[in-house]
Amino acid sequence: MSITTYGLQQIKKELQHLPQEQLTELCLRLVRYKKENKELLAYLLFEANNEQDFIESIKAEAGFIFSQLPVQSYFTAKGLRKILRMLTKYTKFIGSKTAEIDLLLNFCQNYLQYVIRQTSHKPIRLILIRQVEKIKTAISKLHEDLQFDYSQDYNKLLDDAEAKLTWFNKKSYLL
Repeated sequence: MSITTYGLQQIKKELQHLPQEQLTELCLRLVRYKKENKELLAYLLFEANNEQDFIESIKAEAGFIFSQLPVQSYFTAKGLRKILRMLTKYTKFIGSKTAEIDLLLNFCQNYLQYVIRQTSHKPIRLILIRQVEKIKTAISKLHEDLQFDYSQDYNKLLDDAEAKLTWFNKKSYLL
């Protein structure tokens, strides 16, 4: 026997008919079971009204983790993936493409600053390449004005990457 899963629309309609106290109880019960649910609700209640400060705190946290990256390639790759998981989670919370691009640009800049440049460890290289491609895709989905603003930052990032990394070819990633 399995539990029937309802669609988002059905759940939304049902929630509209519930009294305030019952809604509060449902939210608290939902929050009890998963850490991510608790973090999302905390973001929505306390941080969502000041998105820019929240983004800056995420950048600071990511910068701190970057500064603590180990020297060994295997553990550096693990640390980079940990930072990306954190950024992905917070990007989902914020729900904004511009915030995602901003955080990914910051990730790539920190990568260029902290990660060993002459590494031959392919997973570390692929992490940067995937993020650059992700930024390129996200920028192409924005409005023209925002595309122009972010494309300047993106092109600067590509120039820095090509200057600092011998294995990076910016021509492959131009907009």
